[in-house]
Amino acid sequence: MSDITVSAVTLMGQKHKTRGVPCEDYSLATQREGVSVVVVADGAGSKQYTHARYGSKSACESVSELLINYFDALYYENREAAVRSIVIATVHVGFANLIEKFKLDSLERLSCTLLFCAVKDRRVLIGHIGDGLIAAATPTGVHPLTMPQNDSAGRTYFVTAPHAADYLRIVKTTVDDIHGVALMTDGVQDSVYDENSGLVKPVVARMIETASAGREKSETDIASILSQYIVGASNVSDDSSFGILYFNGTKAPDTGKLPKSAEKFGKSQDSFKDLQTSMAPEYKKAKQIITTCGSNPAPKITAPGDEEPDDIKVASKPVAVKKDEKEDAAPETKVKIDTNRKPKSHWLLKAVALFELIAIIILLIKIFFLGG
Repeated sequence: MSDITVSAVTLMGQKHKTRGVPCEDYSLATQREGVSVVVVADGAGSKQYTHARYGSKSACESVSELLINYFDALYYENREAAVRSIVIATVHVGFANLIEKFKLDSLERLSCTLLFCAVKDRRVLIGHIGDGLIAAATPTGVHPLTMPQNDSAGRTYFVTAPHAADYLRIVKTTVDDIHGVALMTDGVQDSVYDENSGLVKPVVARMIETASAGREKSETDIASILSQYIVGASNVSDDSSFGILYFNGTKAPDTGKLPKSAEKFGKSQDSFKDLQTSMAPEYKKAKQIITTCGSNPAPKITAPGDEEPDDIKVASKPVAVKKDEKEDAAPETKVKIDTNRKPKSHWLLKAVALFELIAIIILLIKIFFLGG
C-alpha cells in the first residue's frame, strides 16, 4: 500500500553477545495483496528453550502469511476464540516442521512471544501474546494498544503454552486518527514504557516518525537509536526488536508537548482469584437454575390494557431485518381465528330464503301470462 510505510529492525543484546548466545528475537515487515503487516517475536531465553530463535522466526513468517492471505476472513469472523485458535494453530503448523527438521523432543523448545499488526484499507487487526508492547501514535499523543502480559512472578506467556489461545489478545479497529503503530519486544519496551503508569515515552513517537523518510532510512535510523540508547546502554541488555506501520499524510503528535512522566495507577489488594472465589457459590447456584429451567412451563404474560379480543388473537414473531432495510420494518404476523365463536342467529338466513322464493314465483307467473 503506497500510503503506508513499514519497517522492522532486530538487534542482538549485549547479554547474548557476552555469552556467545545467538539472537533470539525476530521481526518482519511485509506489504503484499493490499495488506501491510509487521510481526515481532521474542524467543524464550532459558536453557530448556534450545531452539527459540528458530521458533520466533517461524512464528513471524507463518503469521505474516496468514494475515496477508486471509485478512478478510480473520477480520470479519465474529467468534474471537476461533480467530485466536487459528493464529496459534498456524504457528504450531510451522513449529511441527521444525520439530521434524531438528528432531526435537518438545514443542516448548521453540517457545516465543508474538506481536503483530496488519492493515488493509482502513481496517486494523492486532494480536499479542506475552510481554512486549504495541503502541499507537495519534495527533494527541502516544498510548498503548496492548500492554505487556506477565504474571505476578514476572513470567510471561508463550505461543507454546497449553492454552496459548486463551492468552492471545485480539484487537480489531480502524485507522481513523492513527498516525503510526509501533511494535516492540521487551528489550525495547523496558526502556520506553512505564507499566506502573501506562506511560509510553515520547521517544516512541520520534522513532515512528523515522518512517516518514521511507523504509530504508527508517530501518537505518531505528538501528542507530536501538544501538546507542537501548542495546548499547547496558552490558546486560536484551535482544531488541522494533517494527513500524506509518500512515503517510496523517498528523503527527507534537513530541515537545508529550508527557514525560505520569502518576502511578491506583491498585487495591483485590485479585482476580479473589473475584472467582467470591463469585463461585452464586455461579454454582445460577448454573443449577439454568440447567433445570427447561422443565418450567412457559409463562403467559399479558400487560395491563393489552388484552386482545377473545375471538381474534394476533401472534407476532420477530423477523430478521436485512442490512439494507429499516430496523422498524413491520414484523410478520399471523392471524388466528377462534373456531369457538358463537354462531349468528338463523332468522336472517330464513328471511333471505323467503324473499328468493317469492321472487321465483313472481317470475314464473309473468312467464305464464306472457306466454299465454
